[in-house]
Amino acid sequence: MTDQSIQRRLAAIVVADVVGYTRLMEADEVATLANLRELRSGVIEPAVMRHKVASSRSWATDS
Repeated sequence: MTDQSIQRRLAAIVVADVVGYTRLMEADEVATLANLRELRSGVIEPAVMRHKVASSRSWATDS
């Protein structure tokens, strides 16, 4: 197998420890889930994409 035929992918699992999660869910489950989704789409996913783009740029220059 040649180096060109190998494709590797790095996977990461993101775990968030939400302070007061149980209390928030008990108080308002719908709003808590909406806030978590907003956090994921507004903060976490953009950060992952920035890292992905930066990593791919550095790999391109390493060739």
